[in-house]
Amino acid sequence: MSITLRQLEIFVAVAETQQVTKASERLFLTQSAVSMALNELQNQLAGPLFDRRGRTLLINDRGRYLLPFAKEILCQINNIETLMTEKKDKVVGALKIVASSTVGNYVLPYLIGAFKHMHPSVSIDMEVCNTSHAEELIVGGSMDLGFVEGEVSNDQISTIPWLQDELMVIASPASEIGAQKTFRVPEDLERCEWVMREKGSGTAQIFKKKLGRHVTRLKVIMELGHTEAIKKAVESGAGVACLSKLAVCREVEQGWLAGLPVEGIDMKRTLQIIQYKKKASTNLMEEFINFCALLNECSQGCACLSSPWKLQDLLAKSCQQPGA
Repeated sequence: MSITLRQLEIFVAVAETQQVTKASERLFLTQSAVSMALNELQNQLAGPLFDRRGRTLLINDRGRYLLPFAKEILCQINNIETLMTEKKDKVVGALKIVASSTVGNYVLPYLIGAFKHMHPSVSIDMEVCNTSHAEELIVGGSMDLGFVEGEVSNDQISTIPWLQDELMVIASPASEIGAQKTFRVPEDLERCEWVMREKGSGTAQIFKKKLGRHVTRLKVIMELGHTEAIKKAVESGAGVACLSKLAVCREVEQGWLAGLPVEGIDMKRTLQIIQYKKKASTNLMEEFINFCALLNECSQGCACLSSPWKLQDLLAKSCQQPGA
């Protein structure tokens, strides 16, 4: 028996796309080449790996057994190629990162811009989604690094504590709650109707966990899939919400939203950098992680992230330092 890496690569592509046509497009191969390699693999393994439903190929029990082994082998080969061919004296390459909503929309764009200015040969692509989906992309190997605000549950992922953040309640300035100086728990919970992020959101997950036994007092009237949508709903008076200070600093400063610190509960949380435990670290990955860690050196603490302008100023000063 002589299973090739190309056969395993084709098998994984067909398993994920469920079609020979789509797998051939992903791998830039002809459909006949994909079909031939898949048939050879099935012959070598003495049985089918898929059930056919029209043009769709559904992975069967034998295929599901093989799939994680195939992915692991391809991942290790990729690690070998990366480490053996990388130029140690340069930061080059294409980095794929995934970030949960708050980090991806309100922090990382500025970091990526400054990093690109320092390393123009580097390419960085970012996808924004919720924390649970970010975990799936990291474990699946389609992303190199993740930046998340929620708790990480997958034991195949390693975590690096990154930044301290704090959640705050936001309300319309014209509302009764918005006129208060603080939000009291549990006294104010039942008085409010809540606009929440969707299930799987790190912010929603942390907020509910911090409420503890008081979570049953939440009256959720709306779940929205994006932080900006939540802010607009609250601004219109639809209800109140709990979001990161990073996400609402501009609206609070402009008076469009009222930001209320929470009494009775510690609403601080730690943002994390995540990566697959078995993925080899490259110069580019390590350099970007170290660059992101510069935010921890800000003398103002988390206050340096309270607005995009403060963040840009911090990054500009960092880039001007000798050796940067």
